[in-house]
Amino acid sequence: MQVRVRLFAMLRERAGSDSIDLELPDGASVGDALAALAGVTAGITCVMAVNRDYAEPGRVLLPGDELALIPPVSGGSLETGPHVAIRAEPLSFDALVEHVRDPRAGAVVTFAGVTRDVDLLEYEAYAEMALESLREIVHSAIERHGLCAAAAEHRVGVVPLGEPSVLVAASAAHRGEAFTAAREMIDAIKARAPIWKVEVDGGERTWVEGEVPSPRREPEP
Repeated sequence: MQVRVRLFAMLRERAGSDSIDLELPDGASVGDALAALAGVTAGITCVMAVNRDYAEPGRVLLPGDELALIPPVSGGSLETGPHVAIRAEPLSFDALVEHVRDPRAGAVVTFAGVTRDVDLLEYEAYAEMALESLREIVHSAIERHGLCAAAAEHRVGVVPLGEPSVLVAASAAHRGEAFTAAREMIDAIKARAPIWKVEVDGGERTWVEGEVPSPRREPEP
């Protein structure tokens, strides 16, 4: 069985390609694929995404699965459900807040993650999976905290000093729920969304060390 594994961030740079083709036996698992990629991942703790979902090593691979090797994450738009977007252009607070305005809301809380201390940041994303992660995170916050609405956007490409790289907004009847939801969303985005960043300062480029996302556990049969 031949599978193609997409690579991102420091793994893409190390391999000199954005994908690697593997020849695996039928019935091979995620763990087998990771073992075959040991030369690329040496020194970097990674997790495999299968069909845009973090997978346990024991998951059996099937022909046609979409595989991506995800190093620790550091943190187009969909108009169905909660508003989320991955954008190459500068992010707008005013535009994002319009997505969470609601006559039931007595509070609107926003958060911006802004480039600091370095000349600029460069962001790279597994865009398709990142959008799904953002949508799941925002939807979960709405359900868990009874929000009127919530939204999130993340920028990719170059983000200069002082400009926002990520925005979240939450509206709720009361401020407590809105504050809590906004914090949970930004923390979850930094921990789970497959987005990576490089610090560029004085001509030096450094990949920022992040967190290794936790795979979903398969339900017991």
